Amino acid sequence: MITRTIEKKIKERLFKHKAIIIFGARQVGKTTLVNKIINEIGEKTMWLNGDEADARELLTDTTSGRLKAYFGNSKIVVIDEVQRINNIGLTLKLITDQIKDVQVIATGSSAFELANSINEPLTGRKFEFYLYPLSFSEMVNEQNLLFEKRLLEHRLIYGYYPEIVTNQGREAELLKLLAGSYLYKDLLMLEGIKKPVLLEKILKALALQVGSEVSFNEIGNLVHANSETVEKYVGLLEKVYVIFQLNAYSRNVRNEIRKGKKIYFYDNGIRNAILSNFNLINSRTDVGALWENYIISERIKFMNNNNEFVTTYFWRTTQQQEIDYIEERKGNLSAYEIKWKKNKVHFPVTFTKAYPDCDYKVINSDNFFKFIL
Repeated sequence: MITRTIEKKIKERLFKHKAIIIFGARQVGKTTLVNKIINEIGEKTMWLNGDEADARELLTDTTSGRLKAYFGNSKIVVIDEVQRINNIGLTLKLITDQIKDVQVIATGSSAFELANSINEPLTGRKFEFYLYPLSFSEMVNEQNLLFEKRLLEHRLIYGYYPEIVTNQGREAELLKLLAGSYLYKDLLMLEGIKKPVLLEKILKALALQVGSEVSFNEIGNLVHANSETVEKYVGLLEKVYVIFQLNAYSRNVRNEIRKGKKIYFYDNGIRNAILSNFNLINSRTDVGALWENYIISERIKFMNNNNEFVTTYFWRTTQQQEIDYIEERKGNLSAYEIKWKKNKVHFPVTFTKAYPDCDYKVINSDNFFKFIL
């Protein structure tokens, strides 16, 4: 059982008269994490699943009396797949306000209607957590630094989904299943997503453009869809925690790109499964993109798991000068070039002159662990 970084924080917030909400993509281990916490606590627990019709009926347009009778003497109520339950925020508010001796824990694999339906009713009544695929830091704590560094090339190809990490020898098979319809189950249940083939084409285009600035117009031309449709699908993929975006950084320089976007996958294995490419590192032409996706996604996980609040960007000019990754923390800038090989790197003079107080670092395969651990 691999210990997750947020586990301790969740335990510290139990029985504080607030709902605990855990977001994350399917199969990142939300239910496993909750199970582990509950088994260690030892309190009587009731499990409800939003995929089941009777659970949805119980938790929709209900009353505190009905819920109290159903919960009995349970001290913890776990509700899985809450994104399937209409107006779940009102029900969670009812439990939190009226059944104060019950700790409710809700898990959700998407943020479509969930964020809106929860945020307003539960203002001041919830603790929110995000669970990502396993991280380099979590695996170092589970094994050790030397062991995990030795697996670096393996992780670049197969990623960190728990089922992948714990089933050596079956990585490609399991990733293909995961990157099929299951990971996008919430998307495919929406009436507005009537073209799963289009979704697959957009995902493939995004996977091929990791590390490059993304144009919704160009992707639309590739997949034969308009840019508004592409943007809509990209937004939904972000809400199910498959991808995330970096915006362009722009403050001082006239020819800085101001509205650009770069898109990354939370997991390298999913990205490679979409492309059906599990070739070894030494036979690939996309090592730079794999490395950049890995480092930036691991950094995002690390920062979020440890409650370090920064704003993240990339930087580029119309003359194609660029910096891979930028963090802004309380007005202070740090700029990073992410290179697989230990080559000498020169940061663009345009940037260094415009932002003289910025810190500059190169992240390569020799020193990367200091950045994500």
